[in-house]
Parts: sequence; structure tokens; C-alpha cells
Amino acid sequence: MKNRRFFVKTAAATLLVAASFHMQGCGKKQDINGIETTPPGKGEENGSSEESNIENESSANVMKEEEKGRTENNRMSREGGEQWEDRMEQSEEEEAEAGDLEPLDGPKIIIGTDIHYLSSAYTDYGEAFQNMVNYGDGRIVTYIEQITEEFLNEVIEENPAALILTGDLTSNGEKKSHEALAEKLRRVEDEGITVLVIPGNHDVNNRSARGYRGNETYPVEFTSPQDFARIYGEFGYEEAASRDEESLSYVYQLDENTRLLMLDTCQYHEGFARVGGAIMDNTYSWIEEQLEDAWNNDMDVIPAAHHNLLDQSEVYVEDCTIEHSSQLIEILEGWEISLFLSGHLHVQHMEEREGDYPLREIVTSSLTTPDCQYGVLIYQDKENYDYSTKKVDVEKWARENHSTKMDLLEFRSFCRPFLRQVFYNQAYKVLKDYQSITEDEMEMMCHYYAELNDYYYQGRAFKVRESARKDPAFLLWEEYAYQTVLNEYIISILDDAVNDYNKLYVRDGETIRQGGDGRPSVSESDFLE
Repeated sequence: MKNRRFFVKTAAATLLVAASFHMQGCGKKQDINGIETTPPGKGEENGSSEESNIENESSANVMKEEEKGRTENNRMSREGGEQWEDRMEQSEEEEAEAGDLEPLDGPKIIIGTDIHYLSSAYTDYGEAFQNMVNYGDGRIVTYIEQITEEFLNEVIEENPAALILTGDLTSNGEKKSHEALAEKLRRVEDEGITVLVIPGNHDVNNRSARGYRGNETYPVEFTSPQDFARIYGEFGYEEAASRDEESLSYVYQLDENTRLLMLDTCQYHEGFARVGGAIMDNTYSWIEEQLEDAWNNDMDVIPAAHHNLLDQSEVYVEDCTIEHSSQLIEILEGWEISLFLSGHLHVQHMEEREGDYPLREIVTSSLTTPDCQYGVLIYQDKENYDYSTKKVDVEKWARENHSTKMDLLEFRSFCRPFLRQVFYNQAYKVLKDYQSITEDEMEMMCHYYAELNDYYYQGRAFKVRESARKDPAFLLWEEYAYQTVLNEYIISILDDAVNDYNKLYVRDGETIRQGGDGRPSVSESDFLE
């Protein structure tokens, strides 16, 4: 390999803690009390074992009793959700007007990730299904059909050069879910748009594949690596310029100047799915060969994977970043790779390794977790590209399909309180046994956590950073729950909230971000409402 290795340092604010609810498996850490603590939501359906799912169903029922109607009393009402959403929309429009960059001349790529599609054949939408939705990781599984359909409608309208789906295509790797999703993707390809997929930790050899019937779950057929390549053959595997023999990785020639390196980072080779990411030893050799070939042909390469390349968390350190990622980082930096795309966290975020040749990672949030958004990349070359996010317009789908469901007709008013309720439930589960906390204080702490984490998941916590630090509920967390991982998580959110992680502009190799720099767009009085 060419002698192009560089010394790099990790950028200062790398405190992403996507663990709170939607990170798909980021692992355990020792709590200050010495108790091994799993990130909230990360025992649920992480693809590791059937027993963990059964345990979650039981705990969900217990939580249901403990809640005692808290959903009805939650002040994260539909009206409150609308109010916050309106402020955020106004701020985004103001930021858009501040942009003064020349548009790029390059192909458009849409990135969707962590759909977690569940075929309707696997559910009767009964009690077991509702427990999974209400006490899960924040995905709006109830309306996954509508979200997916409208997303694909918008992809067709955008008419990109390619649609990339970076894994966790299904809920738990159910074969019928894969087959149903593949059928939906065909109409995108029928419009002349290339669709490229790679697996996530939920998708292959997942022995937790299950359906929902009444108040029970039942095992269903899971998907083997061979099944995956067959089902999605027309979405990358049959069109690959090169395929790795050790994994489901491949290279796709996007145009005469750019190749997409689609990396399978999942661990399923022993016959069952693991949460964490890794790359097989022989696959590293294949990656080197592909990068060298692209270099010799004067082509740029954009790698995409499910798991993360860079450490995005200080609180939860396992199962998020690719194991021994330093080896992959060294290879990519050696061949002057500028951009890496990933998912897995369900959080909108970005990270950059500074050095003679910066390496940037964009983490796109889950398509089916509010705000239900996807990434749009305009890629001119490795030193000039733009990235932004767009929200799936489910309300448009509802109007065009004459739906009578208010949750769909007023989707933005529905989805934000839904997500905050999930966060509220998780905080309540942690705090309920603290006898020193009064009921009013617990309400304040749970609401605080829900609001702050909501902003963080959208990649916009910078809007409330300063007001959140002054909120009395923050002091309550510090006083009563300082020993919990959730309090560590809150602190890490506030430390990390310095940029709008929905926008990235790179010109001549220099990073330009708009919207952020630690200045909140929501006043203290707004946050305390």
C-alpha cells in the first residue's frame, strides 16, 4: 500500500451516547455502583438471544403495571409536541437562509438506515405487539408500512443516482420481512434508481426472529447469509464490481469517478447474530485490494457500513464501533478516504478525525424513529460534498391515500410525543426505586430527560444546551441520580451539543458546518415550559 499513513487525533467533542434507547446493541458498562448496566432499550430485540426477548416481554408487562396511567398524565401532550416542532422548523428555515455556498455538481445519494421493517404477516397488532411498541426503543412500528411507502415515494421523486440502505432492514431478520421489503424496493429500481443494501446486526442468522400473536410471541424463520444475498440479489449483489468471499461486502461502480464500498460489518458466522460489529481478517485484504485498484484508476471511494467506524460514545463503549476499528481507520486514511457512512445508533450524528487528511463519519438516524428522516448526500469528489437530512412526509401519504387515522394525518404532532413518552418511561424505570425523590421531582426529571434526549436524537440538542444546563431538573439528576448511567448520558449530551448534526458542508477538503457552535436557538423559558 502507498505510504500515505497519517498521525491523527480524535476531535474533542466525541461524546455521542446513542445508547439511550435506539442504539442497536451498543454494549454494557459498569455502573458506578458496580452493577453491570445495559443501555436503555438495548436488551430489546438486539438479535442476541431468544431468552432476552422473553425477558423483555415480561419486564414490559411489569412496567405497564408500574406506570399506572402515566401516559395519560404525561405533559408531553400532542399540543406541546406541536409547539416544540414549530420552533424547530422556524429555526431550520433561518439557518437555511444563512447558507451562501455554491451548489455542487455531483451525483445525489440517499441514505436510509435501520428501517427494522416487520411484515404484517408476523403480527395481529395485539397485546404482545403493543408492548413491543410502547416499551421498546422508540421505533414507530405500528405505522412502519406507511413510513416505508412514503420514504420510497420520496426517493423516486428525488431521483438520486443511488439509494443506500445501511443495514437493520428488518425487525429481527424474519425471512418474510426481508422478502416483503425487497418487493417494495423493486419499484424504486423500476424507476431507474440503483438500490444498494448491506445487512445490519438484526438481519442475518438472528435466532430471535419472531412474530406477535395475542399476548405472546412465537419463533419464525430467520434469514441465512445465502438467503440475504439471494433476496437482495438485484440490490447490489448481482451488480457488484467485486464481492468479498468471506462476507456480504461488495463494491459498486456508481459512476466513472466514484465507487461505493459496501461493507458487511456484522458477526453471524458462527450461526447466530451478535450485536457488535467486526470485519473478517481476509476481508481486510480484500478491502486493501479494492482501495488500491480505485487509487490506480483515479477513483474516489465512499465506504458504507452498518456499525460505526469512530468511537461515538464515552458512556457505552462496546458493540457500537467496529471491533479493532483502528485497523480499518489506518487503511482508509492511508488511501485518503474522506467520508464514511453508517447507521446502527438511531441517532443523527457526525464525527471527524483531524489530521493531515481528515476522515469524517456521518451517522444517519433510524428511518422509523422520530423524526423519521433520511440523509441526502451530494458528492462531487472527496474534497467537496454536502450532506443534509429530510423528514419523511407521512402526512402527505395520509392525504394522498385518504387515510382517516389522525396519527397519520397529524403525524408530526403524533410522533414527537410518542418518542418522548418512550424516553419518559425509561427514565421512570430507573428512578422509581429512589425513595428520596418526591413524585413532583420525578415528574420533572423524567420530562427533562425525555425532552433533552428527543432533541439529541434529532441531532439538534445544541438548540437547548444552555437552557438545559440551567433547568432545575438537571440539578435534581445531579443530586439524586448522579450514580446512574442515565445521568452520565445527560452530561454527555450537553457536552456534545455544539453542532447541528443534520448538515455537513465540505469544500476543498475543509469542513463547514452551519447551525450550531453551542449557541441555543431555544430560550431558557421555552425549555422550562
